[in-house]
Amino acid sequence: MRAPVRSTERYAVLRDLAERVVALRRGERVAVAVDGFDGAGKTVLADQLAEVIGGLDAARDVLRVTIDGFHRPRAQRIARGRGPETFYEDSYDYDAFRRAVVEPFRRGEPVTPAVNDVEADEPVRPAPVAVKPDTVLLVDGIFLQRPELTDVWDAAVWVDVPFSVSVPRGTARFGDGHDPDPAAEANRRYVEGQRLYLAATNPRARATWVLDNTDLERPVLVAPR
Repeated sequence: MRAPVRSTERYAVLRDLAERVVALRRGERVAVAVDGFDGAGKTVLADQLAEVIGGLDAARDVLRVTIDGFHRPRAQRIARGRGPETFYEDSYDYDAFRRAVVEPFRRGEPVTPAVNDVEADEPVRPAPVAVKPDTVLLVDGIFLQRPELTDVWDAAVWVDVPFSVSVPRGTARFGDGHDPDPAAEANRRYVEGQRLYLAATNPRARATWVLDNTDLERPVLVAPR
């Protein structure tokens, strides 16, 4: 169930962003990445943005996909160890994402929105989802602007929050017993893996739009390009 937009300030920013997305290549299919750290609020933002786009233009279909449906099996993700490098390099099957989502979407054919259930650590076979000639594909996830995916996107949103916000926000989803300190050893794999991404690609600078999501009720569209 999608989280409602609870504040007028947030809705105004999401409407501004939605209008920019809708203006992309009107009448054609477009793919938009919602990129950022774990815990930045990417999934909720993408879900809410889809709702707002639908309210702006009821005729424009929105297809929501998360890169988390393309995790590699756990054994592959940790085969080379549990350090930051393997988190950045081995977490996702980008070839599968291209085959199941990107290539059929560009052809106007049905998309398979996931191939793996990361929690159950087993393959999934969801029903393909049809796309229309002017569908907006909204994909949320980490590492979305890395080299393997740079040619996929018509636009990208960088959801900007500091680690001091993203880590506690992310660990809160898992309940007690998860350390909210970004410097904690338990978080090193994930925080340092995301720092590798920052160093390798500078995703904030590459993004079409940057949205400061530190205050969930009052986000700021800080750097539209």
